[in-house]
Amino acid sequence: MIDELDRKIIRVMNRNARKSFREIAKEAGTSVTAVIHGVKKMEEAAVIKGYVPVVDPEHFGYTIIAIIALRISKGKLLETQETISKDPRVTAVYDVTGEWDSLVIGYFKGRDDLNEFIKTALSLRYVDRTVTHIVLNVVKDEKRVMV
Repeated sequence: MIDELDRKIIRVMNRNARKSFREIAKEAGTSVTAVIHGVKKMEEAAVIKGYVPVVDPEHFGYTIIAIIALRISKGKLLETQETISKDPRVTAVYDVTGEWDSLVIGYFKGRDDLNEFIKTALSLRYVDRTVTHIVLNVVKDEKRVMV
């Protein structure tokens, strides 16, 4: 169970996870020991699953963001999603309700890269159909969960 102190710690870390425990404690209004204990507790409970830098994909040559809807047949949804999720260009795979079975978000180095990914996905045994949406502008892409 997450208490109010844990929420304060996460709020400070959401602004800058590289802050020292001392700085986090000062902003959260608690002791350094309480912050260390709280962070360790949340890491062990997988509330905090890791730490990653937030980078600009274009700096690394990823010029296209695509959202790809998949229709997956014969009850092989999770198996197919697991296969697709292993592709390093894929940043998210969602099992969704509605007309489509799954949504995939990926970053690609150009049209050829995206084309190859789509053709590979369509070659998977249980993928019946895809619809690809290319992102024109990113208005908001927030990785943090506000607590």
